[in-house]
Amino acid sequence: MSDRASIYQERYSPWAPLLMRLVMGYGFILHGWVKLSRGPARFEVLLTQLGVPFPKLMSWVVPLVELLGGIAVLAGAFAVITAVPLIATMLAAMFSVHLKHGFSSVNTIGLTADGPVFGPPGYEINLLYIAGLLSLALGGAGAFSVDSLMAHRRRARRQARVV
Repeated sequence: MSDRASIYQERYSPWAPLLMRLVMGYGFILHGWVKLSRGPARFEVLLTQLGVPFPKLMSWVVPLVELLGGIAVLAGAFAVITAVPLIATMLAAMFSVHLKHGFSSVNTIGLTADGPVFGPPGYEINLLYIAGLLSLALGGAGAFSVDSLMAHRRRARRQARVV
């Protein structure tokens, strides 16, 4: 790697997770909010049809995990802890709903005068969310994140104690 590329990477790589956090955080917030705003009872019906245990409880837990987890991802807060329940929701959705529809998130099943007709999405998006969450958990939330701010404060306190 050239010196120029190395300097570029050193300067900008801490910012790379920010783009991922913005999109994923917004996605989780939106999905959680939709489930809550339509009423957990409607989501409970779907969970019951899927055979999910404790559908009444889960009709509240899942949207709250998505909403609060999305806020945490957006803020870059507690990346490792936040990733665990969000990955669990993605795996549950993938295996209970999306797996049977194949990989692609865009399944064109027909064409009308108004344009294409789409079928149910596959598990592609679930895997993308899981990969993004694992990347944040393993690589950190990056610059401009709560995790980065907390790490900076911990380092400052340690240095103050040493001096």
